[in-house]
Amino acid sequence: MNLVDLGRNSLNMKIAFDYQIFAMQRYGGISRYFFELAKNIPLVKNSNSVASVTAPFYVNEYLRNGADEIPVFGTYVPKIPFTGKLVRGVNASLSPIILNHFDPDILHETYYSKNSKPTQNPRRVVTVHDMIHELFPESFSTHDKTRELKKDSISRAEHVVCVSESTRQDLVRILNVDPKKTSVVHLGCSLSARSRQSRADNKRPYLLYVGSRDGYKNFSSFIEAYARSAMLRPNFDVLAVGGGAFKPHEKLLFQKLKISPGGINQLSGDDALLESCYRDAALFVFPSLYEGFGIPTLEAMSYGCPVACSNTSSIPEVVGNAAVFFDPYSIESIINSLESALFGSGLRETMIQRGFDRIQKFSWGKCAEETLRVYERVLQ
Repeated sequence: MNLVDLGRNSLNMKIAFDYQIFAMQRYGGISRYFFELAKNIPLVKNSNSVASVTAPFYVNEYLRNGADEIPVFGTYVPKIPFTGKLVRGVNASLSPIILNHFDPDILHETYYSKNSKPTQNPRRVVTVHDMIHELFPESFSTHDKTRELKKDSISRAEHVVCVSESTRQDLVRILNVDPKKTSVVHLGCSLSARSRQSRADNKRPYLLYVGSRDGYKNFSSFIEAYARSAMLRPNFDVLAVGGGAFKPHEKLLFQKLKISPGGINQLSGDDALLESCYRDAALFVFPSLYEGFGIPTLEAMSYGCPVACSNTSSIPEVVGNAAVFFDPYSIESIINSLESALFGSGLRETMIQRGFDRIQKFSWGKCAEETLRVYERVLQ
């Protein structure tokens, strides 16, 4: 890891990350982000800052397996159905007691919540990862209170970290947040496993899709493009990793498009499985209509997997020139880009090399250093 020099006058800060996301996610991008921040902040050169997690009861596996890497004030408990409300209540009651004892300079809230407590002592920071709930409300239940809770969290925070310039601009425009209250800090990229084993015996090369498939994720447009292409369908399968088993409406779509049962498969598993799927894929396809950052594109690049992705929101900001772009609203554009990426002379090899170059710009060490800069400004 290349450690970054904060400068001789760097503050010695005590930083606390709260329990919220660690009591919600066993695995996931947001909890990985905060775990990596807590782990890397003490490693930043010339900084004696301490970062800890205050989570009396947590279900998160990163904390469970990395408890020797960062201070965690709390205990792991298994995620049991219908106990979420009880765990949240206990955490809400015990966390202030622990925080008062730790007396942090900065409290970085790990998700959105209602909280009427004063914003001073400690100073509060919140990270906004995207504006998906505001831009695609139809993708979420009417009972989902994320938009309201996000407003509450932003209003009481001294500063808001945004994971991309695209997200920052959306935040300022949609919620009328003062731009001076915001900063952009790009995420890092890492998976915890480096498996050398193949995921399975592959009869045919495959196009890889990762994550949730509903709504703005635009999986159905990708599948329609695949089915309509005279070059893709005869030569490649599709593998979807994560997102749960295919739903009835997805199976109906496959039948409508006359895709054979073996043509599209779904797998679920840990980072070791995901790593092997990236490594073995012919192409990673990212057709999302909107992303706050789009970390799977960087994950794919890190394993030498070429990327074809949407030209919307933060995605071009993240991938730079290391991918083939398409208009996610146009089936023809998706088809042309995927065919070009797979059959264009020398293009696949060029994208792989550009991908390796691109991921050098994103590290958790850099993310930690830039986040410390934000904390310093908040305390000034």
